[in-house]
Amino acid sequence: MSDRTILIVGTFDTKDEELTYIADVIRAQGGGVVTMDVSVLGDPAQPTDHSKHDVAAEGGHTIREAIDSGDENRAMQIMAKGASLLAARLHAERKVDGVILLGGTMGTDLALDVCLALPLGMPKYIVSTVAFSPLIPAERLPADIQMILWAGGLYGVNPVCRASLSQAAGAVLGAARAVEKPDPDRPLVGMTSFGKTIHRYMVALKPELEQRGYEVAVFHATGMGGRAFENLAAQGAFACVMDFATQEVGNHVEGSAISAGADRLTAAGRAGTPQIVAPGCYDLVDLVGWQPVPEALADLPSHAHNRLLTSVVLDEEHRRAVARAHAERLAQATGPSVLLLPTRGCNEWDRPGEDLHDPAGLAAFIDEMRRTVPATTELREVDAHINDAAFAEAALAIFDDWRAQGLVQDARR
Repeated sequence: MSDRTILIVGTFDTKDEELTYIADVIRAQGGGVVTMDVSVLGDPAQPTDHSKHDVAAEGGHTIREAIDSGDENRAMQIMAKGASLLAARLHAERKVDGVILLGGTMGTDLALDVCLALPLGMPKYIVSTVAFSPLIPAERLPADIQMILWAGGLYGVNPVCRASLSQAAGAVLGAARAVEKPDPDRPLVGMTSFGKTIHRYMVALKPELEQRGYEVAVFHATGMGGRAFENLAAQGAFACVMDFATQEVGNHVEGSAISAGADRLTAAGRAGTPQIVAPGCYDLVDLVGWQPVPEALADLPSHAHNRLLTSVVLDEEHRRAVARAHAERLAQATGPSVLLLPTRGCNEWDRPGEDLHDPAGLAAFIDEMRRTVPATTELREVDAHINDAAFAEAALAIFDDWRAQGLVQDARR
C-alpha cells in the first residue's frame, strides 16, 4: 500500500501537544505529514512546514494585520482565508492527500472554510469540541466532511483525548488510502428523492441514465442531503440535475430545523447547470421529532415518522406560500430550467384513497405555481402522479432533448 500525506492544520501555539500527537500516530501508520500553523499570537515549539506567516501571506495579509485588527474574529478570518487558499493549492499540486483539522469554536470556524475549499473526494476530518453541535449551520458543511467529537480535549492530552485523536488520525489516513475519487470524464446527474415508499421515479430513471453513460447520485432530501446536493451543484459537479424532492424549500419557509438553508433550489440554476425540477412532497414539512411543533403549525395534522422526524401536512394557504418560494428560487436560473409539474400528486401518500389525498390543496399549489413560475423556467405539466411511469418518461424526454441540443454533455463522446 502506498503511503499518503496528510495535511494537519491547527493553532500550534496552543495545541502543539495534541497536533504533534496526531502527526506521530499518522507517521506510525506509515503516512506522511505536512503541518500548517494557523495561530496568530504565539509560536509553535518546533517550526511547522507552513508557518502562520505563510498562511497569512497566502491570503494577501500579514500576521501584523491580524494582530492589529484588535478583534479575534477578524484575525481568525484572515487566517481562514489564507489557510483555505494554501490547502487548495497544496491539493492542486498533489502534495497532500487528506486533511485533518483540530479546534474549539475558533478552530472549527476556520476548519469549515478550509474544508469547503477542497474538492469532493479529498478526505476531510475535523476534530472539534463542538462537533454535531447546532452552532454549525448546514451551509458550512462540505458534501463529504467527517467530524469527530474532541471529548476531553479542551486543554492537554489525556486518555479520553487520545482515544478521539488516534481514531481521527487513523481515519483520515485510511480514507486517503481507500478513497475512490469521482471520475471527471464520466458526467454525473444529481437527483433528489426520498425512500422508495414515498418516491419511486429514481428506480426507473437511474438505469436509463446509466445506459446513456451517466453516473447518477441520488441525495436524500432531509436537510443535510439537500445541502450536499446544493454544495456540489455550486461547484458545477453535475451535467444535469433532476431535483424532484424539494420539500426542504417548504421546511425552510416554515422555519423547520430540517433545512438545507435559504439557498436550497438555487445552486444549479445559478451555475447554469440544466435543471429539471419537480415539487416532490411540497405538501409536507418535516420537523425534528423530539422538539415541540411550532405554534404556527400546531393546528395542522401531523404524523410521527419515527422518534427523529415528524411530518406536518400543510393547508392550502401554506401550500401557496411554498409554491411562491419555489418560484423565487427558480427565478435565479441562468441555464436550461424546466418545472415538471405532476398534476395528480407529488408523493405516494397523496394518491386517491391514501391518507394525504387532498384535491383542493393540490389544486391550490398548482394554481399558485402557474401564476408565479418565472420567465427563467419553463412550466411543463404532466397529467400523471410523480410516481407514475409517465412522469419519469417526461423527465427523460427533456433530458434527451437537451442532450440532442448539446445543452447536456453527451457521455458517449
